Amino acid sequence: MNTKLFLIAIGFIAMSCSSVRVAADYDTGATFGNYRTYAFYKPGIDQAKISDLDKRRILHAIDQALQKKGLTKSKDPDLLVSIFTKENKEVTVGGNGSMMMGWGWSPWWTYGQMGNTVSTTTQGSLYIDLVDAKTDQLVWQGLGEARLAPSEDVAKKEARIQRIVDEILTQFPPNSEQP
Repeated sequence: MNTKLFLIAIGFIAMSCSSVRVAADYDTGATFGNYRTYAFYKPGIDQAKISDLDKRRILHAIDQALQKKGLTKSKDPDLLVSIFTKENKEVTVGGNGSMMMGWGWSPWWTYGQMGNTVSTTTQGSLYIDLVDAKTDQLVWQGLGEARLAPSEDVAKKEARIQRIVDEILTQFPPNSEQP
C-alpha cells in the first residue's frame, strides 16, 4: 500500500474517532444531592441555533443520561435544563513540504513552496446548563467540544450526540456525588 494513501486512511479513521473535550463548572455552595427531578427550560432551548431535529436528539440524549443518574422528569422540577450551542470554523493553510529552488523564467534565483493546501474544519460546542428551579441560579454547566461531521448518516449522528452528552454529564454531579 502506498505510504501516502495509508497516512490519509489513518487520518480519516482518527478524525472519525476524534475525542470530545469536556469541562464543567459548578456552584460550590449547591447541594447536588438534593436535586432529584428536572425539566427542560423551553425558552432557553428555543434560542439554540441548531436544527429542531438536532435539538430533539440532544434533549433525548440528556433525558437518557440524567435518568441513568437517578433523576426523573417532573412538572415541578428541582433543576431546569437548558442548552446552548456554538460553532467555530478553523481554516488551516499548509504546504506539502516541497521546495523549489533554481533558475526560473527570469535570470534571478527563485524559491518558493509548492502545493499549499487549505482545509476547513468545524468545531462545535454544546453547553448544558442546570439551573436551580427555586432560586433561578445556574448551579452546574458542562461543555463538550468536538469536530462536526455534517455528512454523517442519522444513526451515526444520534450515536455521536449521545456520546458527547454522556461525556459531558460524566462530570455531573461534581466530585462523584450522586443524587
